[in-house]
Amino acid sequence: MSNGASNIVRIYVDGVYDMFHFGHAQQLEQAKKLRPNVHLIVGVAGDAETIKHKGVVVMNEKERALCVKHCKWADEVICPCPWIITQEFMDKHRIDYVAHDDIPYGSVGEDDIYTFVKKQGKFLATQRTEGVSTSDLITRILKDREVYIQRNLKRGATRDELNVSWFHEFWLNLKAKFCTPRSHVAQNKKIE
Repeated sequence: MSNGASNIVRIYVDGVYDMFHFGHAQQLEQAKKLRPNVHLIVGVAGDAETIKHKGVVVMNEKERALCVKHCKWADEVICPCPWIITQEFMDKHRIDYVAHDDIPYGSVGEDDIYTFVKKQGKFLATQRTEGVSTSDLITRILKDREVYIQRNLKRGATRDELNVSWFHEFWLNLKAKFCTPRSHVAQNKKIE
C-alpha cells in the first residue's frame, strides 16, 4: 500500500450519482468495507463530461457532489473527476485500488474504461443494487407526470415553471375532479 505504516487503504470509486439514491449509497458502503481502514475517495463526474458521454442530468455537478459528500461512507469527494482514470490521476491522489461493479463499462472508444486498472490488479468489484437506478426513477416520474404536475401546481408552481399549457392545466384539473391517482404502495418493494 502506498500509505506505509498507517495501514490506510485508499479506495477510489466514481460515478455520475444523479438523483442520489440507496443504490449509490450501497455502492459506496461496499467499497468502504472492501478492506479494513479504508479512506474512500469518490469521484463525481462533471456536467460537461457527463452530458457529452451519457446525456442530460437532472442534478448539476455541485448538487451531485454535495449528495455524495453527505453520505457517511464517503471520506473525500473529487468533482469533477476524469471520465477515464489515468495512472497520473491515481498517483496524484495516492489511490491503492479502484472499485466499481465488474460489468465492463464501455465509453470513449473503450470496451471497458477500467481495463488498465484491472491489468494492474488494482480493481475491486462491487455489486450493483438491482431494482433501482436513476433511469428507473426518471421513468417512474415520467409515467406519472400528470400526478406530479398536479401536485406541484397545488404547491404553488406556475404553469410556465412546469412547461404546461393553459389547456393542459385545465384538463388536469377536470380530470382530478373525476379520477383518483393510482397508488404506488403495491409497487414499492420492502427495503431491507
